[in-house]
Amino acid sequence: MTTRRAFRWPSLLTPNGRGIAFGGDYNPDQWPEETLDEDIHLMTQAGVNTVALAIFSWDRIEPREGEFTFEWLDHVIDKLGAAGIAVDLASATATAPLWLYERHPEVLPIDRYGHVVNAGSRQSWQPTSPVFKEYALRLCRKLAEHYKDNPYVTAWHMGNEYGWNNRYDYSDNALAAFRTWCEAKYGTIDALNEAWGTAFWSQHVNSFAEVLLPRHMGGDSMVNPPQQLDYERFGNDMLLDFYKAERDAIEQICPGKPFTTNFMVSTDQCTMDYAQWANEVDFVSNDHYFHEGESHLDELACSDALMDSLALGKPWYVMEHSTSAVQWKPLNMRKRAGELMRDSLAHVAMGADAINFFQWRQSASGAEAFHSAMVPHAGSDTKLFRGVCELGAALKTLSDAGVQDTELKRADTAILFSAESEWATRSETLPSMKLNHWHDVRDWYRGYLDTGARADVVPLAYDWSGYQTIVLPTVIALSDEDTRRITDFAENGGTVIVGYATGLIDEHFHIGLGGYPGAGNGLLRDMLGIRSEEFNILGEEAEDEPVEIGLSNGLTTRLWQNDVTSVAPDTRVLATYMGTAAADWELDVVPAITSHPHGQGTAIYVGCDLNRHDIAQLLKALGSRWRELSAQPTEGGQTPTYPTTDPRILRTIRRSADGSTRFDFYLNRSNQPVAINGVEGELIIAYRCEADTTGYTLNRNAILIAKASC
Repeated sequence: MTTRRAFRWPSLLTPNGRGIAFGGDYNPDQWPEETLDEDIHLMTQAGVNTVALAIFSWDRIEPREGEFTFEWLDHVIDKLGAAGIAVDLASATATAPLWLYERHPEVLPIDRYGHVVNAGSRQSWQPTSPVFKEYALRLCRKLAEHYKDNPYVTAWHMGNEYGWNNRYDYSDNALAAFRTWCEAKYGTIDALNEAWGTAFWSQHVNSFAEVLLPRHMGGDSMVNPPQQLDYERFGNDMLLDFYKAERDAIEQICPGKPFTTNFMVSTDQCTMDYAQWANEVDFVSNDHYFHEGESHLDELACSDALMDSLALGKPWYVMEHSTSAVQWKPLNMRKRAGELMRDSLAHVAMGADAINFFQWRQSASGAEAFHSAMVPHAGSDTKLFRGVCELGAALKTLSDAGVQDTELKRADTAILFSAESEWATRSETLPSMKLNHWHDVRDWYRGYLDTGARADVVPLAYDWSGYQTIVLPTVIALSDEDTRRITDFAENGGTVIVGYATGLIDEHFHIGLGGYPGAGNGLLRDMLGIRSEEFNILGEEAEDEPVEIGLSNGLTTRLWQNDVTSVAPDTRVLATYMGTAAADWELDVVPAITSHPHGQGTAIYVGCDLNRHDIAQLLKALGSRWRELSAQPTEGGQTPTYPTTDPRILRTIRRSADGSTRFDFYLNRSNQPVAINGVEGELIIAYRCEADTTGYTLNRNAILIAKASC
């Protein structure tokens, strides 16, 4: 079992080292020297107290091989430090200098078609290249030796967004490393052949020297799913190994400062197996970019819920988010009035103690020139920069109120997330290529919010035994061990909600036989008290065929329906398929949603896809009043009356370690004003709120924060 590194949080340059960290990526090497003084003046004006420095500066630090120039960086750090601004110093390895690629073109990645990935962007290097690693670790050691005693450098930032560009490398170095990885994982070639099911399509391998990468094989040829899943694991592990090598190279020289790297949990992505990565950082960091449209706030909260779990409830770091629009999406929407403040404080509401942006000053050239920043192209006399200053003041108010180090109160329900299931749902060999585990997690999260409740998002690999309810949305891959953990949870009195595409395969992408879902050699099926024989897949691609099927409880399914043909005597059918479309597919009166007692608990089977609105209706029908709010008597013996379970309000609570103080956060999820009352304690922040004699009205993009004694 992996030992988790001890939690260490970077200090600020405040008298006590405390406060909410506020700032962003700073790239002074992109600007003339005279800009530096102006930047520091504006940072001080905005309340910036930390910057991430030198993330993309390798060629400035080492302009020619072996020639290291730290004078410019020393100058910047000294200026920042004198102004009370701490530095999160990068290892600078995310972008290598062009001279390295010219001298060593063999470090460039190879795509699945056998083409060389050319230099000029980020991460144009093989994670398994010994040549590149040698250069990268030399740079790390030089940085550590030079800055180990610098009081202004308070944390180390390894790499940047590992896996964004070079996760899928098909080079000969990757092939050799993959073979070594497979041998370490399986031990014998017979075990690998069994795991990969190589009897299919004559893929038997006689030795690890015959193991191949899942390169392009021509036409519409499909990759062996177990091989592809292992390749996903391998890519994650190789980059994690590279991160650890960088970290260890610096830590050997500079052990006294905390280490992190920025995860990528946001929008449509959860790139790596961050349940593993979280073990290897001193504090958890994330880059979050908002999802345009009505799901903006909900998606933010869902991503942050996973981050809080990865941090084990400790404070975590927003390393990057945007002041407004980005430049890398098909649709680059700017933020509406109030969203700069609301989004930032929403991260705090979900457990973050650091709010940082990409980047400080908007670039005048380059690929990210149209990515918004804290100081826009139009300069400091702008509503955007005034909004940044307003945010800095709000964060200072929260710091002074003592929000730092308080922890997010846990919900009663855990929605389980598995990176391996996310990877597995990308396979082109599944009954539907429209499966998306992360999106289904988000839909269930939003469904809970729509009932006026809140759920946590917890990695499958973590301990979730203390929750009352667990939800498994499209957790398609379940090992025997995880299946046993789930059934034990129910046996011990918990409620388990199993989604339509959960437990279809094991960790080797082998199908569980005997009927669906077959995980755990039928153990999951026994817990649910049902058996399904076939999948019914809908889609607009089939002309003149139904695109949805109704349920007897008024809900609708649009993608996937399990044909449940066997139901245990003690299984209760909560809804069936019905209507002409159901009859057309021989699904009329077939169970769609069921409930089955298991030990002291209950197992609920949702045998079809539902959208977030239908999920909310189902939860209400199940009598789910799962409220995160505890009813602890006050000192006067009175049970407090909590102000709302209005689904238009997202409410979270952060509490001090000793339980004496809590911070209540209220965020308006809707586009219309929402009235709340009964807010207890001292008002700390009331942004876009209006007070009246009974309570407050929260306008669009509003947030209200109150501090109370428990």
